[in-house]
Amino acid sequence: MRVVLPGKPESRLQAVATGWWAGNRITAYGTGSALAILGSQHALLQTIYDDSDPDPLHAVALDEASGKIAVGTRRAVRIYRPVGAGQDVGDWQWALQATFPVAAGDKEARDRDAEGAAKKEEDDDDALPAVSLSWGASEELLVAHRSLELYQTAGSAGANPELSWSKRLANPARLAGLSYDSAYIASAGAYDRLVKVWRRLSYGAGEARFDFVYLRHPRPVTGMRWRRPRHVDQTIENALYTFCADKVLRVWAGSDGRAPQPLQLWGSLRLDEAIPAAPSTPPEELRRWAFILQGGDFAAAAEKAVQEGARTDEEATALDHLVTVANCGPEICVVLDGRGRMSAWAIANVGCKTKRGNIFNVAYVTSPELDFLRGSGGGSGGGSGGSAPHVEIYGYCQTGDHLHLLLHFFDGRIEVYRTNVAALFDRNPARPRLTPTAVWTGHSAPIRKIVRNPSGRAIVSRTEHGQGVIWKHQLEASRTGLSRQAVIPEQGHIHRMCLLRRGRFAVFLRHETVALWDCRQPAPRTLAEIPYDVPGKPLCLLVLPRINVDDYTTAHLATITSEKQGIQQQQQQQQQRRRRRRRRHPAAPNGAAHDRDHGDDKDDKDDRRRSQQPPSIRELVRFTLEDAGDLAYVLPVDPAGTTPHVSGFLDVFARDVAISYTRSGRVEFWTARVGHGGGDRVEWLSTCAMETAVASPALVSGSTSKKAALVDAGRTGLTIWDIRGARLEYSQEFDNGHTIRDLDWTSTPDRQSILAVGFPHRVLLLSQMRFDYLNHGPAWAPIREVSIRDFTPHPIGDSVWLGDGHLVIGAGHQLFVLDRQFDAASSLVASLRLPPKRPGERHWDLFDVVQRLNGPLPVFHPQFLSQCILAGKTRLVHAILMALHKALRFWAEGDRLDDYLGLPIEDFYEVDHSAKTSAFKDPGQYLEQRELYDERGEAGAFGEEVAADIAERLTRVDVEQLSGHEQMQLVDIVECVGLVEKQRRALDENGARFVLFLRQHALRKGRAGGVQLGWREINWAYHSTSQDVLVDLVTRQCHGRLRWDNARESGVFMWLADGAAVRAQFEAVARNEYARAEQRNPVDCSLYYLALRKKTVLQGLWRMATWHREQAATQKLLANNFEDPRWRTAALKNAYALMSKRRFEYAAAFFLLADHLQDAVNVCLNQLQDLQLAIAIARVYEGDNGPVLRRLLEEEVLAIAAQQGNRWLASWAFWMLRRRDMAVRALIAPVYTLLETPGSPDPRSRLFLTDDPALAVLYCQLRQKTLQTLRGASRVTPQVEWEFVLHNARLYDRMGCDLLGLDLVRNWEFFRPQASAAVPGAGLGGEIDPTRLLKRRASLVVADLPVGMGPLEQRQLLLQEGQKLQQQQQQQQETEKQQQTVPAGMKSGGLMPKPPATPAPPVFEEPDANSLLDSFGF
Repeated sequence: MRVVLPGKPESRLQAVATGWWAGNRITAYGTGSALAILGSQHALLQTIYDDSDPDPLHAVALDEASGKIAVGTRRAVRIYRPVGAGQDVGDWQWALQATFPVAAGDKEARDRDAEGAAKKEEDDDDALPAVSLSWGASEELLVAHRSLELYQTAGSAGANPELSWSKRLANPARLAGLSYDSAYIASAGAYDRLVKVWRRLSYGAGEARFDFVYLRHPRPVTGMRWRRPRHVDQTIENALYTFCADKVLRVWAGSDGRAPQPLQLWGSLRLDEAIPAAPSTPPEELRRWAFILQGGDFAAAAEKAVQEGARTDEEATALDHLVTVANCGPEICVVLDGRGRMSAWAIANVGCKTKRGNIFNVAYVTSPELDFLRGSGGGSGGGSGGSAPHVEIYGYCQTGDHLHLLLHFFDGRIEVYRTNVAALFDRNPARPRLTPTAVWTGHSAPIRKIVRNPSGRAIVSRTEHGQGVIWKHQLEASRTGLSRQAVIPEQGHIHRMCLLRRGRFAVFLRHETVALWDCRQPAPRTLAEIPYDVPGKPLCLLVLPRINVDDYTTAHLATITSEKQGIQQQQQQQQQRRRRRRRRHPAAPNGAAHDRDHGDDKDDKDDRRRSQQPPSIRELVRFTLEDAGDLAYVLPVDPAGTTPHVSGFLDVFARDVAISYTRSGRVEFWTARVGHGGGDRVEWLSTCAMETAVASPALVSGSTSKKAALVDAGRTGLTIWDIRGARLEYSQEFDNGHTIRDLDWTSTPDRQSILAVGFPHRVLLLSQMRFDYLNHGPAWAPIREVSIRDFTPHPIGDSVWLGDGHLVIGAGHQLFVLDRQFDAASSLVASLRLPPKRPGERHWDLFDVVQRLNGPLPVFHPQFLSQCILAGKTRLVHAILMALHKALRFWAEGDRLDDYLGLPIEDFYEVDHSAKTSAFKDPGQYLEQRELYDERGEAGAFGEEVAADIAERLTRVDVEQLSGHEQMQLVDIVECVGLVEKQRRALDENGARFVLFLRQHALRKGRAGGVQLGWREINWAYHSTSQDVLVDLVTRQCHGRLRWDNARESGVFMWLADGAAVRAQFEAVARNEYARAEQRNPVDCSLYYLALRKKTVLQGLWRMATWHREQAATQKLLANNFEDPRWRTAALKNAYALMSKRRFEYAAAFFLLADHLQDAVNVCLNQLQDLQLAIAIARVYEGDNGPVLRRLLEEEVLAIAAQQGNRWLASWAFWMLRRRDMAVRALIAPVYTLLETPGSPDPRSRLFLTDDPALAVLYCQLRQKTLQTLRGASRVTPQVEWEFVLHNARLYDRMGCDLLGLDLVRNWEFFRPQASAAVPGAGLGGEIDPTRLLKRRASLVVADLPVGMGPLEQRQLLLQEGQKLQQQQQQQQETEKQQQTVPAGMKSGGLMPKPPATPAPPVFEEPDANSLLDSFGF
């Protein structure tokens, strides 16, 4: 937590207390009804709220001896005591010790309050006086109001303090102070000219007695201070300093005991003469601020100045003067005029032994750093009439540190400065004096909403009562803070609000009016306000793109209601040139209250060029969002750290301005254009939309990256969606106690997204991650958690990102500003490997961490190498590994491997185009053509020995770009590539892919927790032509004993194509299952042998199982003829009996014995939850053409594929069903759209893991493999294929494999069927000759159309397919004609009435689908 704005301090004389306790500087002040406690480094230690008393705090007092803090309201006093252990004050918390009513010692007041209880609700604040608190010796507390009450608070927690003395006052006390030894009490009422001093006559519980005297003043007393001892145990002579309205400081010292009164006037100082004023100075400029710097603080500050010494002769002179003054042991009275002038006076030897006052001048300084009213125009931030704010100043210094000045401005801020006291009193006006260290401000009521402007340079925070504060922020990573620009008074409930021109102007949407405020000055004013009337509840206030980008003074806003009705308004702001002043001293770390925005030179020049126009608001047009659905909310899109860009075009590439969501969960992004073609109308376009199936979402937030985060109705479930890619990227259900309250987006400069999820007392930062389809890694992960529970018990109201990645959290009265510093020790990503810090850096940067989790990968990263292998770039992988081998051979400690290992970038995407000249080359196998990669250097020398050497070196080298887990994965991949290279003569490309990932799975099975290979690897093996080699490798991996667990893990019975091989391996599994235990049990293999229809073998095994108790009964049963219905019924009865005993596998065996294959399959699916076992049994029992297998594939497998969105599984199932055209289409289209009875998609089917760029590889292989696949590919329109390619390119980009994405879009060949010219009038609906659609040899294409069809039937079938394709193309062309102004394939959402037809101007037209091939030069 870099900066905290603890809250707006109360504008009261005793609202702030500071003191030295337990070796730390403690400062406490009241903000509304809360108490903020801060430590030595101005860090917030604790915030205390008392829900039982909502009244604002009137007084705060700190006891330096015990650390107790007393606070008082008009009704009650509360005492907090420190609780904790340890030397660090941060380990301490303040707990409530006691609470008692203000009138506890005044019986008359209690009776009067009881009689007027009914009237209290109306005028409590007027009837009850203010409260003053003061601590004395031995934890005595003085409470002053209508009475003076002295309490003993040294009791235990929970016990009420003992009232030791009470005295009724004629006039309620406004000022009261108890001397540090509890010997005197000084009090004065409002406008009193007499200070009543009470002298203590006796001590003891219940025996305290006082007498009193009056100290006369000519004018009302405005302040008083008792002299403080240098440490708690010191005994000093009491002295009282009083400030009067006649601008005179009076010093009252004790008498010698023979005087008639205990305190006598010792000396005085005229404050108006301390800083002379010119005769023409107006009365309001004759202000004087004064404070007493106690002797102990002055001595400590002087000691620190002497330790630091002087650098010049002038500084040495000033230091000598300081030492001379300090040797007198004085208190210092510092007088300021607030406009840059200061005078310091020493008050030495105060006491009864000195008859005359020894007061002399120490310094008179003029410096612009002392102009504390600069920027306020002489008035307060919220005052009126130009009068300066009242200021209470405190000076303090602890041993070993410099002097600190704390200025409490009654306009709602506290400023803290650090100064070298020698420099402060140096007469040299050019010497730096003050260093701002903190500004404490905020709200005095709980924050409900925070809104930022698009650039993130300004925010506005508002309370539930409508008070708003404009905050400015400089977009610099080194500056985290906020500076208060203006305070807008409470205006009632505000629906929506927005900022214009970097916070100079604000617009507030209320129930019936829209108001424009000028916030350029600390006291804002209303420029214009108009009523509005539109059906429905206002949902948003949107800032639309400007018609003229350079016209900063005109803004167009839109309000949309729940009835889909909208109003467009034009805001005309004031065009007035503003003179800027500059602060000469450095700004405060968290933004001093007077900082100005200096990035507005262009704005000021534009203002000078334009003529003066009065500010105004006017309604332009009304519109309706017809296609928005049942709107629940419309919200502005989070700019996510990007600079808004206005293109002037209304298309899907335009900047989004709003996101809408319906009660059914439909999320839609919208862009808008104003005034196109003249006029004031607004056009709306839906850029992307998606049904998320999240019903009645409680929260939705969208970013300009077209990502949306949704929270369910219970506020415990979070989902993150990529609306443009129509995929679910993250889903998390939190505990019931962790309700989500807020969502906010930002992004790094390279557009990596970060989501802040706000809970009641913490904020969780989620960073997007690279897609990892091999390890099924998450797409989003929490990287940091920020908890505010230690600072405040109040829940978070809202949060927002600033433009440079700083997060502002509003909780209660306070604003917490979180910087981008990242602590690796607190990282929530276990595998995060951070780069080394830059020179001079102490912390990592959050953006650097997110970039490490995203962005391009080095070419030797295991994910990049795996994707290259899937893409068929085997030779490129060899070249990368050889380059890695060379780099590791010459690696030295501290070296950093080059991300590209010195390889030319073009080697990753260039193709040997000479390979395409032959008519016998397959254009669909473009990925395999990349194997003609031009080998350089030692690329051809890669082998198993080189792989072993690389793996051995990687175990000794710490690669900076890889985490430990990733480096182990790289070792696995190198070993696997070496193994595949050894077997390259026996394996085809698909077989090599399968072997590679089978080997990786075996190596990582224990670490990654994988159970079985996925359907992607099964598809590689299924389409391999070297399955016998694959079976041999799988068997050897199992040490020659292939059991069912091993078969399921490798998916062998899913990818084996030959029926005889399936039965042979299934029989091997049966034998190994029987022999797996030392005591061989025929039950273990019964299912397998009965599936093979080998009952006789099973009978023999039972014959040898003499030890088994079920041997006799089973042998007797198996000896019967199960062709007989009687014995089939007996087998069924046994199966159901076994089901009741939950022996499901044995029950399935008896279902097979009864020839009920369907029931056995159902048991495998429902009870055993083993899909592969069900498929394997069906294949073995009835072959690949059986009805049970077909039903299983159609009703179960395809349903699972549609539910999960598993395209690999769907393609395999369609291929097994001999629907190879559908197998090709399933690789591109969503699975649920291909089923005969498509249903609503399951949310799991949209998970990002259902996408995989390797689908493009399989699609290229299959689309021209057979006539059926050719027919399926011909039904894929160029637009769909175009979107498929771009989608996979974006997936490569999200995976960190940008070079592979570039290779894909650069070298993809679009498949476009051509109509046969032999048929007259043949077009898209004419006859398609499959052999003319290929550039391959016709003999390489498998003729797999239905058997028995003659040439005429085949021609008719192809004609029907061509007609269907023609109808699809015609529908697409009609749609494109209706969207002529939008590029092809992009959804148009213009919602305004169409203007009269006019000749279209010459504009760029998107080429239609027929020219896509030409666009790529093919």
